[in-house]
Amino acid sequence: MLLTSDQLVESAKTHIKEISSGTLLKLLNDVVVIDVREKEECKSGLIPNAYNIPRGVLEMNVQKYLHQKMGKEDIIHTAVVLYCHSGARSALATQSLQAMGFTHVQSLEGGMAGWIKANYPLDGE
Repeated sequence: MLLTSDQLVESAKTHIKEISSGTLLKLLNDVVVIDVREKEECKSGLIPNAYNIPRGVLEMNVQKYLHQKMGKEDIIHTAVVLYCHSGARSALATQSLQAMGFTHVQSLEGGMAGWIKANYPLDGE
């Protein structure tokens, strides 16, 4: 039986943690925020302090980025929040990072669309 992309995302969401926009706003200085949208999508702005690593290359680049950002080798317990436009790609990406061994990774519920709807700040507008 084939799953639709929506079914795959819903399945992933049963295995990950999601964070609300309001909670993320309060924690922006305490977590690493990664935007998994394509570079072209980021022209509309990023969540403050976010870094873009597109979903297609996330697994290949996330460890290097976190080592540089955190300045240490032990990054497995780093608090990371991933987001995309709607929360679908970031849910799949969160599941992938969990499979890699990351222990504190979450997906932004509702993605950038939810963040914008809440009228929260953006960088690079």
